[in-house]
Amino acid sequence: MAIEPLSFTEIFESEKPIIGVVHLKALPGSPRFNGSIEEILEAAIRDAKALENGGVDGIIIENFWDAPFRKYVREPETIVAMTLIVKEIKSITTLPIGVNLLRNSAIEAAAIAHFTGGEFIRVNVYIESMITDSGLIEPAAPILLRYLKRINAKIGILADINVKHAAPIANRDIVDLAHDAFSRGLATAIIITGERTGQPPNYELLKKLKEENISPVLIGSGLSAKTIDLLKYADGAIVGTYFKVDGIIRNQVDEKRVSHLINLVKERFR
Repeated sequence: MAIEPLSFTEIFESEKPIIGVVHLKALPGSPRFNGSIEEILEAAIRDAKALENGGVDGIIIENFWDAPFRKYVREPETIVAMTLIVKEIKSITTLPIGVNLLRNSAIEAAAIAHFTGGEFIRVNVYIESMITDSGLIEPAAPILLRYLKRINAKIGILADINVKHAAPIANRDIVDLAHDAFSRGLATAIIITGERTGQPPNYELLKKLKEENISPVLIGSGLSAKTIDLLKYADGAIVGTYFKVDGIIRNQVDEKRVSHLINLVKERFR
């Protein structure tokens, strides 16, 4: 049987879904790990509950504070810790759960999602090669799709194009990359970000993709109450920074900020 990743509508029921991010404290095996897996898990569960209570349509769990990132996570303790946390969060919510194992550990993220009951993964470098602070990262699509086929996993693939904190080694047209992500890479959706965490993507770029009827497209950074009009040209968004207390990424999730943005999305786009 051919591989068939979950479709966008199979994962998310809402129109223009908003996916909240659980930024994990530094995991075992990373430079900033403080020695307490219990503290990491407690904070992760607290943030996940705040996101769900605030009304998000899905949650993605990310090892954000493990920077500087390896291209591919190889420490078993990191992978085990991530698996434990994803499993615990999955057990307390009915929302779709995703995994992003930075910088580009697509195989490991897929295994974690598949065996914990998660619905999707995010892959930062999927269909093009990128220069990053972790080094040159080659596209994950060829090996990821073969791995999913081998373990018979059906999960969604949210694929970044020209991801933040990176630069492409070739200046290919964004529309061509998007077509390749869907037709060759079988992506569930593509993600468009700004240049850095918390920065919104280029308005004209989103508009161009919309005019070319490319969909689903997710805003991957910088969506806020002030930039909500960007959703006119996208099919949803992944929101991390804005949902934190005072909009500061190192803070915990603020349920009131989550509710405020979700209500704006409902008023404007649903």
